[in-house]
Amino acid sequence: MRRAPAGRSRGRFVVEFLPLIGIVLLFWLFIIRPQSRRQKELRTMQSSLSVGDEVMLTSGIFGSVQEVADDYVVVEISEGVAIKVAQGAVGSKIRHDEEQGPDETDGEPDEHDEPGTVTDGPEER
Repeated sequence: MRRAPAGRSRGRFVVEFLPLIGIVLLFWLFIIRPQSRRQKELRTMQSSLSVGDEVMLTSGIFGSVQEVADDYVVVEISEGVAIKVAQGAVGSKIRHDEEQGPDETDGEPDEHDEPGTVTDGPEER
């Protein structure tokens, strides 16, 4: 029985594992890398908290930062009610936009709007 030369079998071995290597590379590129970037941004945001920031905790509680320490934050969730939480419990800062965007309305109905009518749907004839 003839055997293939050693150089040829090594090349075949590499070619057989190229799809597996490609899948691992794509997995890292599309899943692991973006997740680590989000974690880095979250840690940066949590370390940059300051008194007066409006925040949302990971539990969904909204409040205002009253005190910042190395490992915890005191958040006022209602007037006179403050809780002490770990800095890692802060999920996001709440940004208050001063200007209304084009999609937002002022709560006033337009002059041509009537209750019970749809203005942006197809017209029936």
